[in-house]
Amino acid sequence: MLITNDFEVAQPVEKVWRFFGDIPRVAACLPGTELTETLGEDSYAGRVAVRMGPVRLRFSGTADITERDDAARRIVVRAAGAEERGRGQASMVLTATLAPAGGGTKVAVTQDLQLAGAAAQYGRGMIADVSAVLMRDFSANMARQIAAAERGETVRAAAPAGGLAIGLRAALMALRRVFRRFFVPYQAAS
Repeated sequence: MLITNDFEVAQPVEKVWRFFGDIPRVAACLPGTELTETLGEDSYAGRVAVRMGPVRLRFSGTADITERDDAARRIVVRAAGAEERGRGQASMVLTATLAPAGGGTKVAVTQDLQLAGAAAQYGRGMIADVSAVLMRDFSANMARQIAAAERGETVRAAAPAGGLAIGLRAALMALRRVFRRFFVPYQAAS
């Protein structure tokens, strides 16, 4: 399943690209993500926990940076893991590309996500909505991390990806999509 998201960070592209070079800091910005070990120069072990309503999924696995293009400001990460209770697997190829946007930076993220087991029971729309919520949280956390570093401060890791908040925000996104699909064309025809 291919999921695309983009967001803007109110920092120059050079600062944001430098930030992307510090993988432990990047991982700390994604809710529910914890790096547990550095396996090599561009290889990491960790956990990702996401709660969608009553279902809590916790994956353990590895992530490898397979491409880093400084000129194009593009990074590709391949990650794979298994749900800790044996309820499924996930693999993903994530590509992030940075580009100047006004005085800030536009970050375009593409996730090629493959799910099996419990996580695969959710529809594409729900998974895309949860991904969008997580990307919004990631971008806000990243902006705070970069600003704090400029002030010489440290910011603690992002909070776990909680169930009710993410579920409600994703459900609101789905309702907005339904509203736009059914009611906006009707109003335009009037």
